[in-house]
Amino acid sequence: MGWTVVPLGPDTWDGFADLVDRNNGIFGGCWCIGFHLDRADDVPSYREAKRERVHSDRAHAALVVDDDGAVQGWAQFGDVAELPGIKHRRAYEQEPPSVPDWRITCVFVDKRHRGRGVARLAVEGAVDLIA
Repeated sequence: MGWTVVPLGPDTWDGFADLVDRNNGIFGGCWCIGFHLDRADDVPSYREAKRERVHSDRAHAALVVDDDGAVQGWAQFGDVAELPGIKHRRAYEQEPPSVPDWRITCVFVDKRHRGRGVARLAVEGAVDLIA
């Protein structure tokens, strides 16, 4: 099967939303919004919060699309202001490195397509889009 990488945006939102819906919201319903939020932020719907960010150009990702046009994987990226949330913050802040220009915070592949290089393609696509 052939794969194409396209950026997440208003015109690709439906494909991304289909991937998330097919996979129980990704990681139990997070919609990969957690890295966008400060711990104090409270949003009623992760789906709508993500949609609003995508439609206002405040969420970025490389989507991996199959020959049938279905999104099968993705890698989320953004600058530090867009993605302030990180895992293991306490350990990170003990000896923080210099602030990066960009972060890749979430990589996901539909369970039916794992082990086929989709994650690698998504990360490579994210790096290309960052460049």
